[in-house]
This record gives sequence, C-alpha cells and structure tokens, in this order.
Amino acid sequence: MTSQVIDWDDAYEGNGGFEGPPPWNIGEPQPELAALIEQGKVTGTVLDAGCGYAELSLALAAQGYTVVGIELTAHAVAAARKAADERGLSTATFVQDDITSFTGFDGKFDTIVDSTLFHSLPVEGRDGYQQSVYRAAAPGARYYILVFAKGAFPPEAETKPNEVDEAELRAAVGKYWEIDEIRPAFIHANVPNIPDMPEPPFPRDEKGRMKMPAFLLSAHKPA
Repeated sequence: MTSQVIDWDDAYEGNGGFEGPPPWNIGEPQPELAALIEQGKVTGTVLDAGCGYAELSLALAAQGYTVVGIELTAHAVAAARKAADERGLSTATFVQDDITSFTGFDGKFDTIVDSTLFHSLPVEGRDGYQQSVYRAAAPGARYYILVFAKGAFPPEAETKPNEVDEAELRAAVGKYWEIDEIRPAFIHANVPNIPDMPEPPFPRDEKGRMKMPAFLLSAHKPA
C-alpha cells in the first residue's frame, strides 16, 4: 500500500494549496461528532487526537469538559491555545507531540475522539498511534474515529489522505480495541478555492459544504 503523506505544517500555515484553513476545518466540530456529544456519548476527560485548530476541543471545553488536544503542528497548537485563551476556556489544554508515540497520559482519558486524524497519518504510523491512545485510555474508555472512506478522493490525486475501507479500519483498530460499530458517515468540508478544479461530485449540506464519504468507528477499552 502506498503511504500518502501531507505536509501538515505547510497546510496549516496556508501554503498547502488552500486559501485559508484546510477545507475540513469548518470552524465547528464535524457534525457526526457533534451528534455524539448531543447524544451524551462523550463523557469524562477527553483526548482530542490530532486536534488541528481544535474546533472540537474548544466546543467541548465551552460545555464544561476537560479536554486535552494533542497535535504535531506547532502552528495549529499556537492557534488553538490562543483561541482557548481568548474565549476563557481554562479546561482546554494543548500539547505539541507526535500522536504515534506520545506518553505521559497513561489511563487518563474517558473518551478519545479522532476527528479526521486517522487518514492523515502515514500507514506505517497507524499501529504506534493505536498503541499510544490505548495506553492513554482509562478502563472502559470510549473511542471514536471519523475517517475518509475509499473513494473520497480521485485515485489520480498526487497527494491525498490515506483513505480506508471498512476491513482495513477494523484490522488496524481491532488489534487493540473492542469495536462496537463501523458505519458509513460524512466528513463535511468547505469547497476549496483552487483554480480550474472540477466541481466535486459530492452532495452539499445546508451550509453549502461538501459531504465527503467517511466511516464513523465506535470502540471501547475493556473495563
């Protein structure tokens, strides 16, 4: 399998071919994950794995959750910290670290949320990522992954996320976690302003954002 790698420092600093933030940073939590929060499925202390600009972390902190965002990219971490400070959200903290090897949080988190991180990692980093978040999870912790499905990007794209099929996702995560469900879902993304780009073949939500094919995985760590 070819491991596609995106330069995330480049993308977040506005040099990755986008005008403004990457299209999947929509200024609020992804709707699939917002629904989980509304349904009471996010509980306790939360890890926002690969938090990016941390829309999810900030929304959770605004609701009173204690949340830690771990992100590799210094630019995104700085932006997240600034936003939390400006909004007075003292229960959101952000750490610059490699999600595939971070330590120092053993057994801490009751919920771990991956909002479009899994497909951003090189394929060879997936196992280290699963080991790291499993180690950081408390007994009985819940784990949610929102990830691009195969077909979200054209096969001829030179650089794209590492999309998955259900079997691939199940094999990577099920090695450590008890999987409860994998279901079709959507990742909502702003339409990128790229000259000469064909109209993306995706439905739109009520805000005009693309609804790109994805999976939502739900799993848990045995108590």
